[in-house]
Amino acid sequence: MTENNDVSRSISRVRFPGISPRAYEHPADRGAMATLRAAPGVAEVLKAVNGLFTERGERLLALASAIRVGEKQYPRIDRLRLESAEVLDLDTAPTVFVQRDPRPYSMTVGIDEPFVLLTTGLVEALDTESLRFIIGHELGHVLSEHAVLRTLLLRLIDVQNTIAFIPAGALALRAAIAALREWFRKAELTADRAGLLCGQDPAAALRYHVYMAGGTDLTQIDIPSFLQQAKEYEEIDDIRDSIHKLRTVPGLNNPFAVVRAAQLQRWAASEEYRAILAGDYARRADDTPTSSLTDDIRSAAKSYKDTFTTSTDPLVKVLNDVGGALSDAAGKVFTRRGAGDSRPEENDSGE
Repeated sequence: MTENNDVSRSISRVRFPGISPRAYEHPADRGAMATLRAAPGVAEVLKAVNGLFTERGERLLALASAIRVGEKQYPRIDRLRLESAEVLDLDTAPTVFVQRDPRPYSMTVGIDEPFVLLTTGLVEALDTESLRFIIGHELGHVLSEHAVLRTLLLRLIDVQNTIAFIPAGALALRAAIAALREWFRKAELTADRAGLLCGQDPAAALRYHVYMAGGTDLTQIDIPSFLQQAKEYEEIDDIRDSIHKLRTVPGLNNPFAVVRAAQLQRWAASEEYRAILAGDYARRADDTPTSSLTDDIRSAAKSYKDTFTTSTDPLVKVLNDVGGALSDAAGKVFTRRGAGDSRPEENDSGE
C-alpha cells in the first residue's frame, strides 16, 4: 500500500460549513465531551497546566526533529491538510509534521494550537486517499477538542506510575484511567467519522484499517473475509472468550483495527451519514455549553444500553440479565412498599 503510481482522485467533495462535531460524534464520546464543555473552568485549568510546559516543548521538539509540511515540503500532504480543513470548515488548518519513525501511527498534540504528527512509516505505506482519511481523522480530534481529555489521560497515567505503591491511590487512579480509556476508544470512532467526511470514500478508509491490521498487500486480502473477522469477534458464544475480552480491551487506547473498520463501514452505510452529506447536520453556531447536555448524556447512556441489549457476548448477556432481574425485583419491592404493604417480613426460621 505505497504511494507508487498513486494518483489522487479528482472529485468534488461536499463541504460542511459550520459543522458541529456533535453532528458525527459517537454517542458515548459526545456525552463525555458535553459534560466537559459544561463543567465551569475544567477545560481552562487543563489548558493552562498543559500550556505551561508540555505543549510548547512538544512543538519545539517537532520543529527541531521533524519535517514541517508546507507548500515546499511534502506538498501532497499539505494539499490534503488544507482540503480537509476546508471540508470541516476549520478556521485554521493545523500544522502537520512528518516524523522519522518506521512505526505507522499519527497523533494530534496540543490544546491551544494543536498540531498533527504523522510518521514516515504511515506516510510511506498509505495511498493518497487513505492518507487523506487519516489526516481528516486527526482534524476531527481537533474539531472535537479531544486533546483536553486525552491530555488528562496521559497525565493520570504518568501520576499512576509515580504513586503505584500507594494501594488506595492506585485503585482510584486506575478507575479514572479505565474510564478515560473507554472514552478515548469511542473518541477514535468519532475521529474516524470525521476522516470519512473529509474523504467521502469508505473504500479508502477501509484500506487504512486493513493496513493497520496487517494487510500490506491488498491483492492478498479478501475484504468480505476481513469484515467477517469483526463479525466473529463481536458474536462470540463462549464465555471464556468474554473473559479474554475483559482482560485485553480495558487497557487499550484504540479500538482493535478490524472491529474499528467494521464500525466505520456500518456508519458509512447509515442514514446519519447520508443526511450529513445532504447538508442536514448540527451547526457550531447553534451549540452552547449546556443547551444539549442532557440530550447528549441520554444519547450516550442509550448507546451503552443498546450495546448491552443487542450483544451476543455471553458474559454481557449474563450481566444484562442479572441487572434486569435486580432492577425488576427492586421495582416490585418499591411498588409494594408504595402501595402500603405492611405485611411483616419472614424471619430465617420461617415463623
